[in-house]
Amino acid sequence: MTTTVVNLAAKLGSFTEHWSPKIVGEVNGQHVKVTKMQGEFVWHSHANEDELFLVVKGRLIMQLRDRTLTIDPGEFVVIPRGVEHCPTSDEEVHIVLIEPAGILHSGGVEDPRAVADYERI
Repeated sequence: MTTTVVNLAAKLGSFTEHWSPKIVGEVNGQHVKVTKMQGEFVWHSHANEDELFLVVKGRLIMQLRDRTLTIDPGEFVVIPRGVEHCPTSDEEVHIVLIEPAGILHSGGVEDPRAVADYERI
């Protein structure tokens, strides 16, 4: 591993597709990923992993079964393991994700947007 500075704007500017997380770093077995989201994803949960969603640009709406959270730029939310959730957004949202390496971003729910092998950028 080398010590490098990661420019989030440059990394997020290097791709256009939605719902396709890209690995930009690693910390203690955790992947740091960037992604763009727009529209509604799938309802899912992660039995063994927590997830952190940090909004860089736009507004993320995190639907939970008992309430809805709004996450604005500069804010983050941690979704604890086992909590069913559905990320959504009316506009394009740029997100940093911190989650264990090997996590399936769809929680194993089959969806055509599910990514199995994350690209490193």
